[in-house]
Amino acid sequence: MRRLWTPAWIARHVAMVVLTLGFLGLGWWQVSRAAAGNSLSWGYAVEWPIFAGFVVYVWWREVKLARRRGAEAEAPSPDPAVEPAPTVNAGSRPAVRRPVRVSRAPAVGDAVEDTDLAAYNRYLSWLNANPGARPGDYPG
Repeated sequence: MRRLWTPAWIARHVAMVVLTLGFLGLGWWQVSRAAAGNSLSWGYAVEWPIFAGFVVYVWWREVKLARRRGAEAEAPSPDPAVEPAPTVNAGSRPAVRRPVRVSRAPAVGDAVEDTDLAAYNRYLSWLNANPGARPGDYPG
C-alpha cells in the first residue's frame, strides 16, 4: 500500500479525481444545454460520463497492477542455484515457443512455366533496369 502514496501516485490520484469530476461536470452542463433545446447536446451528455468511467477504469487497473508488482517484489526470491522445473498441465502449451526452421529445397521436375507470369517477370525486370522509364514505355 505504501507504493500508492509516492509523489507520482499522489499526482495520479489527484489527476483521476480532477478528470472524473471535470468530465461529470461537463456531462451535467451538456444535460442542461440539452434541456434548454439543444438536441445535439444529448449525445455529449452521454459521452462525458463515459469518459469519466474510462478514467476511473484506467486508474483502477493501474492501482491493481502496482499492488500486484509490489506483492511480487516483496515475495521471497527463490534460491538462484535451484531452478524450478516448469509445470505442464495436460493440454497446455509451453509459455515460450521457439520457431522451427525447415530447409526448403527448390521444386525440381516437370515444372510447367506460366507464360503470363514469365511475361510479368520480364516486365518487372525491364522496369528495374530502366528506373526513369514509365510503365507505358515498356517495349514488350
